[in-house]
Amino acid sequence: MARTALITGSATGIGKAVALKLASQGYNIAVNSLNESGEQTAKECRELGVESENFIADVTNFEQCAEMVKAVVKRFGSLDVLVNNAGITKDGLLPRMSEENFDAVINVNLKGVFNMCRHASGVMIKQRGGRIINVSSVAGVYGNAGQFNYSASKAGVVGMTKTAAKELGGRGITVNAVAPGFIQTAMTDVLPEKTKEMMLEQIALGRFGKPEDVAAAIAFFASEEAGYITGQVLVIDGCIRM
Repeated sequence: MARTALITGSATGIGKAVALKLASQGYNIAVNSLNESGEQTAKECRELGVESENFIADVTNFEQCAEMVKAVVKRFGSLDVLVNNAGITKDGLLPRMSEENFDAVINVNLKGVFNMCRHASGVMIKQRGGRIINVSSVAGVYGNAGQFNYSASKAGVVGMTKTAAKELGGRGITVNAVAPGFIQTAMTDVLPEKTKEMMLEQIALGRFGKPEDVAAAIAFFASEEAGYITGQVLVIDGCIRM
């Protein structure tokens, strides 16, 4: 039976790249989005010869996450890989950051990871195995001016990853994280050109990352070859000079 991967926030960007990468390796793909926007990703996955379906759920909602996990297991028979990719930004300097913008980012980026790990881990414990890969950020490792909320959420993801790895390792479940740097997605396209130029000057490889760069690392963590790697955070940033 083919293994099944659920990728949150996989209608576009890194999440979509992960879905297509894993589909190309034979995984059945549970796409997740807030609406029908994930249907295109599911369609492209099916064109790669696997089963795929879009599951509409808000990762900030505990019950919706529970229902989605149940639906995925019912549809595909198992849940072998969970990729917690869904995330948002609402940037601003600390003295002017609103409580609303802080809470919104924490709810999606941090509570969303809790909700999904909480429900998926129960399935994986019963299966006696599984892979959880969380998408953090270099902002959560190094900090980043103007991203107090985002950095806090992504640093929290690192702590969750290391703790879950210790709690779930005895059940054959590995938990790892990737920490992307500047990746070309819709989220980063809106940044001012001057900001992009400044960022590019700090990257040793001299280019911005692509969603496929992150997808390749996530696919490795999901693979059998990574079976003895857990509790790790892999920075994917082209070597940002700090």
